[in-house]
Order: sequence, then structure tokens, then C-alpha cells
Amino acid sequence: MRDLTYLVVLLACVLGTLPLELLLHARVYRRWHRAVLAIVPVAVVFILWDYFAARAGWWRFDRNYLTGVFAGPLPLEELLFFLVIPVCGLLTFEAVRHLRPQWAAGSVIDESEPLLVDGHR
Repeated sequence: MRDLTYLVVLLACVLGTLPLELLLHARVYRRWHRAVLAIVPVAVVFILWDYFAARAGWWRFDRNYLTGVFAGPLPLEELLFFLVIPVCGLLTFEAVRHLRPQWAAGSVIDESEPLLVDGHR
């Protein structure tokens, strides 16, 4: 079981935030294309950083806690990390927005209106 530790932690993160989609209507999974557009560009940057850092020996991954499936120097779990954790963050963000509709953070902006210096229209 020890070799599944990283995967189990990622699974716990997904299971811990899944109720936000189901009960609080976060709509992250239903609007998956938006999540992909938000997550993939950032994930690519951090995966490349991880790749070069691991190749350079700046850090390593303890194989005792991994499945042993690697893509170059990166374990499968590390690649999944950059997808799972942002999805969990989006679920949390969208659930808060659902519970607090008056909260303007992340609201769609009408780009036809000029944006003032203080950020208001």
C-alpha cells in the first residue's frame, strides 16, 4: 500500500471536493472545457519546470511512495498532481461563488465597457 501513497492523497483530494460539484453546483466538471483552458497552460509550465529540476537533481521523488510509473524523471503521480490540485481549487472557488452570488470575484466582465483605474466600471 505504501507505493500508492501519492495516488491515495490525490484521490482523497478529489473525493474531498467532489461534493462541491454534486451538492453545491460548482459546475467545474460540467464546464470541463473552461477548466482545461485554465489548467493546462499553467500545468505545462510547471511540468516542464519539474522535469528540468528533477533532471538537474535539484529534487527527487521517493519511490517508496510511488507506483513506479515514470515519464522521464517524473512519476505519474506528479503529473496528475498538476491536474488534480487545480481542479480541486476550481471546485472550491466555484462553490464559494455559488454560495455567495454577490461576490464579484471571477465574474464575467462586459468587455464593451471601459475598465477604470480602480478596477470598477
